[in-house]
Amino acid sequence: MQYDVAVIGAGVVGAMITRELSKLDMNLVLLEKAGDVAMGSSKANSAIVHAGFDAETGSLKAKLNVQGASLMAYYCNKLSVPYKNIGSLVVAYSWDDMQTLETLFERGFENGVPNMEIISQERLRAMEPYISEEAIGALWAPTAGIVSPYELTIAAAENAIMNGARVKRNSGVFDIEYKNDMFYLSTATGVIKAKYVINCAGIFADKIANMIGDTSFKLIPRKGEYYLLDKTERKMVNHVLFQCPSAMGKGILVSPTAHGNVLMGPTALDLDFDSKLDVDTTIEGLNEVKFSVNGVIPQLTTRNVITSFAGLRAHRVGDDNDFIIAPSKENEHFINVAGIESPGLTAAPAIARYVGKMFREMDPSYEKKAEFISKRPAPIRMAELSPEERAEVVKKDPRYGRIICRCEGITEGEIIDAIKAPCGARDVDAVKRRTRSGMGRCQGGFCGSKVVEILARELDIPMNKVTKHGNGSKILYNKTK
Repeated sequence: MQYDVAVIGAGVVGAMITRELSKLDMNLVLLEKAGDVAMGSSKANSAIVHAGFDAETGSLKAKLNVQGASLMAYYCNKLSVPYKNIGSLVVAYSWDDMQTLETLFERGFENGVPNMEIISQERLRAMEPYISEEAIGALWAPTAGIVSPYELTIAAAENAIMNGARVKRNSGVFDIEYKNDMFYLSTATGVIKAKYVINCAGIFADKIANMIGDTSFKLIPRKGEYYLLDKTERKMVNHVLFQCPSAMGKGILVSPTAHGNVLMGPTALDLDFDSKLDVDTTIEGLNEVKFSVNGVIPQLTTRNVITSFAGLRAHRVGDDNDFIIAPSKENEHFINVAGIESPGLTAAPAIARYVGKMFREMDPSYEKKAEFISKRPAPIRMAELSPEERAEVVKKDPRYGRIICRCEGITEGEIIDAIKAPCGARDVDAVKRRTRSGMGRCQGGFCGSKVVEILARELDIPMNKVTKHGNGSKILYNKTK
């Protein structure tokens, strides 16, 4: 099929750009090589909305970070995505660290970050009672927050579909040819023709660019390992807690999550160019997280860890670590959106607007739609309703009264909604990301089998065709009896 624009890569940036372009009257497609959206960096990151004092002043990264932080609440409200403006603290443990805070404060001021303060030890302890006794002060940035990155990605993709865009999963691009003013994208599900291409392929964006002869940048995976703690530990942390940054990034942090857990990490290990699928956790990496966090909140232990995971950031090779957001010099109809490592999640709403403006200036022939649906309806979340509200929902549909996930209080009705949504779940992990079924303390030990049954029934497929996360992840093979 022929499209006006093909966006490659359904991470948070690709999904937000697709939503932005769905405001225009065009044929639009979002291509994703995995079996679901948000399967790369967008499902395995720190989930922080950064205030914007880290990036070098004058860089695109700094500009879009600050803009994105100011836009995040608006977009999360429009898309019905969990977001909390809890603020962040960069904690100092020495007078050298205090000098670093001064540098970060000055940079933040130049970047346009509002309401920052360098606070005293006394005030820090009032804000974070469990902080290490070694802490002597902090940089307070009240505009920072936390968000659910995979839910933001899913919601943006669904809203784009509501506005006429198509999302094609399991459609990895393995070759691109340009002829007769048209791109021919060879994908796992057939050839896609498009007048314009927007390359949002994350750590594989350089590989996609290479397909049109663009070798102007190279990306390596920077691995970050994390621990996720049970909700019982939420009382230990009130804000996003950073240590002073290093050349490798913002360092290992401690933060609440948008759903009430506590996240510890990430490490920062640059991998070989060919290790772009390496998301294994390691003893060395997780020990680094544990020992580092012990210096921030000594009472926060790994006793209540419910899972660990690793994510990969698309780190740009070379001295220039700024975002790449520009038409390729090889073909002006091919826009690279690459090297979007931290604060890429924060910047995603601003990146979408930036690319949207760039595209409209490139080709003003596309008119705005007369009716753009800007709001994605909020899914029913039974655990968040009052007893009276729950009773009313169950009265209308008894399936909302059948608890499937006991840890998170997720019902059959919510899981069915997730499967039938515009960008619906097609495997167990996709249900998890949309409903939190399987994200609790037991990590799916009790609800997993029930989710398989519901997926098989609603998708009208045999139970042994249901997977955990797409191809190569079968849960059941054949009946034994």
